[in-house]
Amino acid sequence: MTSATTDTFVTGPDFVRFARSYQHTAFRLEVRDNYADTEEAVHVRRFLNSEPDDDSWMEDWLGMILRRTLEGQHIERVRVVSEPWSDYTRFGLHLSRLNTAAGEDIRYLERGRADELGLPKYDYWLIDAHKMCILRHDENDVLLGAEVITDPATVVEHCHYREIARHYATPRADYINK
Repeated sequence: MTSATTDTFVTGPDFVRFARSYQHTAFRLEVRDNYADTEEAVHVRRFLNSEPDDDSWMEDWLGMILRRTLEGQHIERVRVVSEPWSDYTRFGLHLSRLNTAAGEDIRYLERGRADELGLPKYDYWLIDAHKMCILRHDENDVLLGAEVITDPATVVEHCHYREIARHYATPRADYINK
């Protein structure tokens, strides 16, 4: 990654506002095999135990995606995954049916291929191709926050990574049926 100055470090509600601040496009590269999100923990456990679960906990996010998709905005992500899949990846594949139904474009890229392509080994959000943030996690996969970056050279570099990831990744529907 190009050396860039962090404009701000955001956490909690400020991070959520940043990720939702797009006017046209939002892209996320996800590279972790596990995410330890306390709000998801009970749902991950239920999924892994084949217990029934109510997807209503995702209504806010899904409603936002649907509304903004209908307004002509676009949100997408590429998930870099290890094969065989981790438990969290299986959970994410299961949930992504809801995201894609709401209008989110989710694609998958095998980790070895992502490494060959030189993609970053960290998660990031790219917002309207003019600002971005790099997500920081601790050793237990807990999100600590995100470094907001507006440096044009760094943003352009990550736009390039987005194009590579998007080009080589497989859309969700094709990936789960391969």
